[in-house]
Amino acid sequence: MAVSERRASASLDAAPVAGPLALVPVTLGPVDIGAALALSDAAGWNQTADDWAVFIGRGHTIGRRSADGELVATAAALPYGGGQGWISMVLVADAWRHRGLASRLLDEAVAHLREGGRTPVLDATPAGAAVYRQKGFVAGFEADRWEGPSIAMPRDGGAAAAHAAGPADLDVIAALDRASTGLDRASTGLDRRFLIESFLSRPASKAWRSADGSGFVIARAGRRAMQVGPLVAADDAQAIALLEVALASGAANGRVFLDLARPRREVAAWLEGQGFVRQRPFVRMALGAAEPPALGDGAFVLAGPEFG
Repeated sequence: MAVSERRASASLDAAPVAGPLALVPVTLGPVDIGAALALSDAAGWNQTADDWAVFIGRGHTIGRRSADGELVATAAALPYGGGQGWISMVLVADAWRHRGLASRLLDEAVAHLREGGRTPVLDATPAGAAVYRQKGFVAGFEADRWEGPSIAMPRDGGAAAAHAAGPADLDVIAALDRASTGLDRASTGLDRRFLIESFLSRPASKAWRSADGSGFVIARAGRRAMQVGPLVAADDAQAIALLEVALASGAANGRVFLDLARPRREVAAWLEGQGFVRQRPFVRMALGAAEPPALGDGAFVLAGPEFG
């Protein structure tokens, strides 16, 4: 859940509100996708209307409207299977910052997940992490947002190591995704079948499975760049082979974002060799978990801080 530096902000400034706050609490519906997208666009984020449709249609997405009906703040809670839920899209329009809105919305999203018996989890920037620690969140593994270009067609080995996948592969891909997303040693993983189904069904999405069936990667359209992830692989070599195919699928000279778990150092070195640079770090945090969030077996590239 990144902190924006543009006209909208996900800052968790918990300063008290000065005077009455003429805002109306709302639960977002499909008619609000356009307004929510405008808010994330103003923040310079990469989410699309399809992403907001997932937050609104499959999650509990809340916000505040001004007296004139403008949507000025949001937060989303996605109830994944496996006993966890994801918190993201905490956005506040610039004119409404420093009034405690982000902190209030975060608290409401946390309460919604906990009432449903789910452990709240999120990916935080360093600035956000300091606030979440005060609320009881515990930090686990770290990841980095990488930005770079599409690449030339992969070497023969890379192309041969993967084959195109799509909606017909949903069962296999969703199972691989769940197996790689355990919150801790006792977890059965995040059941995100509905999210994987959404990714695979989008017209601009592309996906590949490894030749041996043990890995996959999905690339989808974003507002600012192609977003690669999640990517699950048996080892570094397989992860790089899948990345080669995914990165070669983008438009020539197109921008690519991907969120690589920091322990995957060999893949990070390969990305640097392809002209990628680190954009910003994240840390995975959980509230009320038995252990700090751990990197699951096979997890290399995450779905994004908004989805985990």
